Amino acid sequence: MHGLNLILAIIHYIIAVVAVIHVVMDNRQPAKTMAWALVIWFVPFVGVILYLFFGVNTRKERLVNQRQLDELSKRSMLGFVEQQGLKLPEEHKPVIDLFVNQSFSLPFKLNEVDIYTDGYQFFPELLAAISQARSHIHIDTYIFEDDALGNLIADALIAKARQGVEVRLIYDDVGCWNVSHRFFERMREEGIEVAPFLPVRFPSFTSKVNYRNHRKLIVIDGLTGFLGGMNIALRYVKGTKTQPWRDTMLRMTGPGVYALQRAFLIDWYFVDRTLLNDNKYYPPVTTHPSPVTLHQIVTSSPVEPYPEIMQGFVRIIMAAKRYVYIETPYFMPTDSVLFALKTAAVAGIDVRILVPKENDAWFADWAGRSYLREMVEAGVKVNLYTAGFLHSKLMVCDDNISTCGSTNVDFRSFENNFEANAFIYSEEVAQRLKQVFLDDETQSVTLSSLPKRIKPKFLTRLFESLIRMLAPLM
Repeated sequence: MHGLNLILAIIHYIIAVVAVIHVVMDNRQPAKTMAWALVIWFVPFVGVILYLFFGVNTRKERLVNQRQLDELSKRSMLGFVEQQGLKLPEEHKPVIDLFVNQSFSLPFKLNEVDIYTDGYQFFPELLAAISQARSHIHIDTYIFEDDALGNLIADALIAKARQGVEVRLIYDDVGCWNVSHRFFERMREEGIEVAPFLPVRFPSFTSKVNYRNHRKLIVIDGLTGFLGGMNIALRYVKGTKTQPWRDTMLRMTGPGVYALQRAFLIDWYFVDRTLLNDNKYYPPVTTHPSPVTLHQIVTSSPVEPYPEIMQGFVRIIMAAKRYVYIETPYFMPTDSVLFALKTAAVAGIDVRILVPKENDAWFADWAGRSYLREMVEAGVKVNLYTAGFLHSKLMVCDDNISTCGSTNVDFRSFENNFEANAFIYSEEVAQRLKQVFLDDETQSVTLSSLPKRIKPKFLTRLFESLIRMLAPLM
């Protein structure tokens, strides 16, 4: 037995050394490198397995080559060229240029944006849009639940497929792990094209389990688009067993839908290897002269050279002159975002962060507590939403720029997930989203008013700090 233990110890030592060298050679952030090295070294065998599943860096991979990307982008590029008299606001030009230069995320003018703040508003509008579809329906979602709402949406999609409308659905394989294959097979049998994103089947794709498609975007006929934080599940309407659900979703019409279409078609090529670039996917759209809304649809993923959405957040925060308001269900910011928020607050900018008081994920809750206290110490006003679970993901700055989409303020969204956000350069939309934030803030309590949260006991702080060490890995 002693000899067997010695052999196992030697094997573990060799595997751990190789894995740690692999982590170090990847040249990622020092905090993340150290965290993985500690897990691999001090958690025998299990640490190596966790690294293989959750730690292998895919940022250097290229899932869609440049020629294919150009093919999928050319219609949206034509839409950009055809925008007569496009004038970019000078104060936002650095942010706009950042996204254009990084991934050709083009700005589109003359759009109309509607805001939905709960499932009772959003899902009837989605069903109405589906019922009016004549050409195609494209859905890219993290969760498509086999529940009453999921089946209602599925039935609506099946009805359109029977009418000859092209229906394509991308769902995340991990996000839908608890959904039966039969649920999706029923849609396939009715003519709907359904594809899972990065299916996790051992041993292939095991290293991709950590890189999920967290996007929630829908395109109807290339004319109407939806983007935000809502998946297709009944809890987004009725809430959980313990609390209501508060979320934000955008409805878009106008030329900017081209950019949503492009995002979907790139994802579709990745999951199905089918290149869809027909004219019908980029039809002539109705422009809205008032209100004038200019926006960019920006996607980010672990396989792009840079975390674009995170870069956008940092650029906006650092350029703020009066205020920055952020809603997010999880707050575990990267060092760059943390530094930007603290710098803005110390410089006298009104920085406010709104998160749920009762979270749906215990790890995210505990990992974020020390970050939130750090924000308070820097002068940030941190409030905890008490009227339900706040799943909304938005940021608004200085009454003239805002962003909303699927991105949380955490390591996973900024670095590991495939995400999509709208960056909107409009005073009218910014003020509407600001009002959404202020309304939510009235249903919250300040973190400073909770003694156990703002001044926890030693053992509690120790536990929070230990969990925070693992935040870069999650």
